[in-house]
Amino acid sequence: MWLRTTTQVTLWLLIASALSPVHALTQEQLISKLQAAGYSEVGDIKSTAEGTAVKALKNGKKVRLVVDSSGQIKEQD
Repeated sequence: MWLRTTTQVTLWLLIASALSPVHALTQEQLISKLQAAGYSEVGDIKSTAEGTAVKALKNGKKVRLVVDSSGQIKEQD
């Protein structure tokens, strides 16, 4: 009985982890990811319906970004 319960719990945990969305980046991970992509002065980080909105500089130009739940960086107009 104990083995069956343990097996069922393990199976449910595996299913739940496979179906759950990608875990959000921490603020430090987000900043590191953006800096690695060439952005500097990363700030004004806010959660939105589209993802995480961020203001930064790239090549001396101010840019607005959205980082979605999969970690893709998209520049906004």
